[in-house]
Amino acid sequence: MSSSDPQSLTANAGDNQENFFFILAICCVATIGGFLFGFDSGVINGTVDGLKIAFNSDSVGTGFNVASMLLGCAVGAAAAGRLADIYGRRTMLIWSAIFFIVSAWGSGIATSSGEFIVYRVLGGLAVGAASVMCPAYISEVAPARYRGRLATVQQVAIICGLTAAFLSNYLIAAVSGSSLNIWWLDYEAWRWMFWVEILPAGIFLITLFMIPESPRFLVVRDRKEQAAKVLRRLYGNVIGSAKVAEIESSLAADHHKPSLKDLVDKTTGKIRPLVWVGIGLAVFQQLVGINVVFYYGAVLWQSVGFSENDSLMINVVSGSVSIGACIVALLLIDKIGRKPLLWIGSAGMAVTLGLCVVAFASATLDANGQPSLTETMGALALISANLYVIFFNLSWGPVMWVMLGEMFPNQIRGSGLAVAGFFQWVANFAITMTFPIMLGSIGLAGAYGFYTLCAAISVVFVLKFVHETKGIELEDMKG
Repeated sequence: MSSSDPQSLTANAGDNQENFFFILAICCVATIGGFLFGFDSGVINGTVDGLKIAFNSDSVGTGFNVASMLLGCAVGAAAAGRLADIYGRRTMLIWSAIFFIVSAWGSGIATSSGEFIVYRVLGGLAVGAASVMCPAYISEVAPARYRGRLATVQQVAIICGLTAAFLSNYLIAAVSGSSLNIWWLDYEAWRWMFWVEILPAGIFLITLFMIPESPRFLVVRDRKEQAAKVLRRLYGNVIGSAKVAEIESSLAADHHKPSLKDLVDKTTGKIRPLVWVGIGLAVFQQLVGINVVFYYGAVLWQSVGFSENDSLMINVVSGSVSIGACIVALLLIDKIGRKPLLWIGSAGMAVTLGLCVVAFASATLDANGQPSLTETMGALALISANLYVIFFNLSWGPVMWVMLGEMFPNQIRGSGLAVAGFFQWVANFAITMTFPIMLGSIGLAGAYGFYTLCAAISVVFVLKFVHETKGIELEDMKG
C-alpha cells in the first residue's frame, strides 16, 4: 500500500468535507509510538534490583544501566528530526518500531551490563525518534482548531504506556513473588517485564503501513501530487488542493531543502530566538525531576520505608492519576491555550515539590539503618508527589511536546525538533544519572530541593519567553 493511498482507513472525503475520522485514525496510529515511549521509559522502574544482582553493579553502574537508554534517545531525537526531512516522518516511525522490538527482546535476554546497555541504547534511538516524530506527524495532519487536543493524545498515550509498564511490572512481581525470582521458562521475572513490550511494538509496526506520509513533508520534497492526494483525503477536495500552495508559500523563497543552517537568522548571523525557546521548553521539562519519579519510583518509595509491592502499586496509582490529568489538559489546551497551562503547571509543581522536600527532610533512620517517615509525613509525601504528577501532566507533560511539534515554521520544523529533542534527552540523561548520586550524598530532600528551584524558575521562563500557538495554522508560524 502506498503512503498516499491508505484505502483501508477511510472512504473518500467530500469536496469541502474534512475527514475527521480519517484524521483521528492516523493520529491514533502515531500515538502508539507515544505508548511505547512511555512503556520503554517506565519498564526499567521495576527491574532495577534485578539489574543490580544480575550484573553485580554498584550505584553508579546501576545509574548508567538505567540512564543508558537516554543517550540513545538524544541521538535518536536529533537524527530522526533531520532524517525525517530527507526520508519522511512515517519512515522514521517505522524504523523506531523495529528498534523497539529488537530492544525489548535484547534487554530481557542480556547477560552483562555491556550487552544490556547496547540494547537499551537501541531502545533509546526508538524512543528519541518517536518522541519528536509522533507530535510532528500529528501536528502536520491535524487542523489548527483541534490540533492541540490531538497532539495531547500523544501524552495520554505516553502516560498509558508508563502505567501499563508499572502495572505489568507489579503483576509479574506479584505472581512470581519478586522481580528477582525465576519465572516462566526458567527466566527471572524482571526479564519478562521487558519482553511484554514486544506485543505493542509489533502492532505499531504493522499499523504504520496503513497511514499516509505527512503531506507537509511531501511538499517540502517536491512530491506535490502525492501531497495533494493526502490533503484532499484529510480536508476535502477544495481545501486540500488549496493547501498545497499555502504550504509551498511558507517555505524558503529559494525553495532549498530544509537544513540545520536554517536555524541561523541570515540577517543577524545568530541562532533564531525561537530555537532557544524550544531548547528551554525541552530542558525545563526535565529539570523539574519528573523522570526521577518514572524511572526510580520503586527505589524512591522503598528508600523511605515502603515495601517493593507497595512501591510498585504507588507507581500504578501515580500513572492512573497522570492519565486523568492529561485528559483535563486535552480538554483545555485548545480553549485556554498552551502558555497558561505551562505557567500554572510550573507554579503547582514548585509548591508540591516543596512539600515533598519538607516530608523527606523529616525522615529518620530505623533499627536497620534505613530511612523512614512518620505516618503523617508519609501521607504528606504521597499526596504531594501525586499532586506534583498531576500538575506536570496537566501542563509540561503534554504541552511541551505539543508546542515543539507546532511552534516551528515548516522550513525549520525538522531541524528545530532535532535540536530541541536532543537537548531534552541530554537533560533527561543528566537528571536520571545524577539522582542515585544525589540520593547518596544530599538525600531525597536535597535532590527534590533542586527540582523545586527549577520549577520556580520555569514560571519566569514561560511568562517572559514563550508565545502562544493556539489556533495558529502551521503555515503562519513565525520564527
